[in-house]
Amino acid sequence: MDMSARSSIEPVKGAGDAADHEPVDRPLLRPLPWVTILLSITLLLAIVVSLLTGPMSFSTGEIITSAKLLFSGAETAGTADWVIRELRLPRVVLACVVGAGLAVAGCVTQGVFRNPLADPGLIGVSSGAAFAAVAVIVLSGSLLQGWSGLTGPYALPLAAFVGGLAVTMVIYRLGTRNGETQVALLLLAGIAINVLAGAATGILTYVADDQQLRDLTFWSMGSLANGGWREISACAVFVLAPLAYCLSRFRILNALLLGEQVAGHLGFPVQREKRALLAAAALMVGAGVAVAGMIGFIGLVVPHLLRLIVGPDHRWLIGLSALSGALLLLIADTLARTVIAPADLPVGLLMAIIGGPVFLFLLVQQSRRWV
Repeated sequence: MDMSARSSIEPVKGAGDAADHEPVDRPLLRPLPWVTILLSITLLLAIVVSLLTGPMSFSTGEIITSAKLLFSGAETAGTADWVIRELRLPRVVLACVVGAGLAVAGCVTQGVFRNPLADPGLIGVSSGAAFAAVAVIVLSGSLLQGWSGLTGPYALPLAAFVGGLAVTMVIYRLGTRNGETQVALLLLAGIAINVLAGAATGILTYVADDQQLRDLTFWSMGSLANGGWREISACAVFVLAPLAYCLSRFRILNALLLGEQVAGHLGFPVQREKRALLAAAALMVGAGVAVAGMIGFIGLVVPHLLRLIVGPDHRWLIGLSALSGALLLLIADTLARTVIAPADLPVGLLMAIIGGPVFLFLLVQQSRRWV
């Protein structure tokens, strides 16, 4: 066993009998490097298929020509090149960035709270981010004019991050007793926050004008249709940096599998690490909500299924969650713009149709383990 792999699991093995209190699922797939390679190849193929798919049909040669022009820095040449570079490619990149961010945020949230059904949407983080984003959309011309002027193109993702982070900290405080996270309190607090944030968002929607109301309606359903290079640059900054940070913190997440006290005995500053990881998750969720609206279940389903397939080691789980989340949202968005073409089905609705039954299945499976 190489030293990096040993260092990622030795704290977990050295924790004594604490592991006996947690059920351990035997991973279905090994070795994990091959799983990573397979997912990467599948994602690349999905990107090519997504670029080829749409109301206008393109050949593989046109895709290659457009890629050459893009990397050479040349201006768009012809209708096909413009559609690929200015419409489809930004949408594909945005789907990958948002999907990866949401999946990793869910993976980290489940690891921090030691609950495979924890999700940024279920505990209110997405609702808090959505409320802040709606406030910027509706009030940017009046009460929040100074905020929009100060932050420029980053006004929406920054506001969503602030809203998501505020909710995360409130949930964390309410759900923690004597240094231990109480899952029941966490979920109940999440339900309350979801209700309050939903009511506040409803009030802002009520006072919005016709154009704002139309924008909010489509935004709340979740869509990547309005994603351009400007939105991608803003989103990528707030997703890729915290994602890289989470990748570097796999050891503390592995230690938390055995409980906060065990992780503390192993030398980890547990509370500080948990706050930093939750802030990173809130940043990724806020960025995704700001540019794509409410897209649920990616942060719940992807890491949960991966834990069953490849095991609980976050050294692999975080990266595989990023690849799988990007792949899932890209496939969903490709279907969303082709099922009822030339119209666009909101990808958030499609994910709800897919994710709802999957979540119920996971809930039933989890309840059987609790019996």
